[in-house]
Amino acid sequence: MSAAPDLATVLDRFDLGDDATLADVPDRGQRGLVWKLTSSRGAFAVKSMFETWAEADVAEPAAYQQLVHATGVALPGIVRTVDGRVLAEIDGRTVRVYDWVDIQAPDPLLDTAAVGAVVAAIHRVRTVANTAVHPWYREPVGAGRWTELRDAAVREHAPFAEDLAAMVEGMIALESLLEPPADIQTCHCDLWADNVRSTSGGGVCVIDWEDAGPADPSQELCLVLYEFGGDAPRSRALYDAYRDAGGTARVERPGHFSMLIAQLGHINERAISGWLREGATTEQRAHDADLFGEFVSRPLTLALIEEILDAIA
Repeated sequence: MSAAPDLATVLDRFDLGDDATLADVPDRGQRGLVWKLTSSRGAFAVKSMFETWAEADVAEPAAYQQLVHATGVALPGIVRTVDGRVLAEIDGRTVRVYDWVDIQAPDPLLDTAAVGAVVAAIHRVRTVANTAVHPWYREPVGAGRWTELRDAAVREHAPFAEDLAAMVEGMIALESLLEPPADIQTCHCDLWADNVRSTSGGGVCVIDWEDAGPADPSQELCLVLYEFGGDAPRSRALYDAYRDAGGTARVERPGHFSMLIAQLGHINERAISGWLREGATTEQRAHDADLFGEFVSRPLTLALIEEILDAIA
């Protein structure tokens, strides 16, 4: 695990006060490690990114996050550097800082009314991004690549090889449903249970806005229905709560699940490829196997898509 960024430099670059302490052990997200910093100015989340980011990469997502925050949606406020930037390079790594929010562990069984209302509030903030929808949210992995990964996993005796072999044809079938995003606006694009959390004070907080960008809100809503629906009654309750709260998207056909299908495909491809990568450490392989295991525990299937559509019709 990477060492924490230099405390004195973080305090100086982000003007976080003094008399500060940094947590010994960080939380691990998909994009980076997060340390809690407590100082004379309060509590902050210091995020050291796994990859190098440029300020241009985060300008639009940060502006969108601030717009959504201004409407009252609970989310961590962005703390900028003393020269007004979102990012700072410290010890050779990209670092950013947020206001600290005490959040609970991920829970896909959060109150459906709260989840529906917060997603509706996010979707009501309509802005148009200046870039195309990322292939991660619209392109298939492809039959050839799935077959290649399956064969490599079997050959290398991956712990998930049997599960992958049993699921490949279903993954390919799902990708036949993909359709281009239509009603495009800026969305969060990552509304999994990891990022939609209950807080210690009650309510729901939405974190990790780094991937915000253009998407079809109807397709994003399908991701939320899959992640937080769980069964037909919960899916219906969540969808009703979203509509009652003024949510603008509607889910009407299997093609609306395209973003979910594409994203799950690429998440699984990354996990499988990471495990197979030459030189991968035991820790990295365990993380990648666990990531694929999350999908195995509740796979997206054609039958589940039809079940959700029937529930909300």
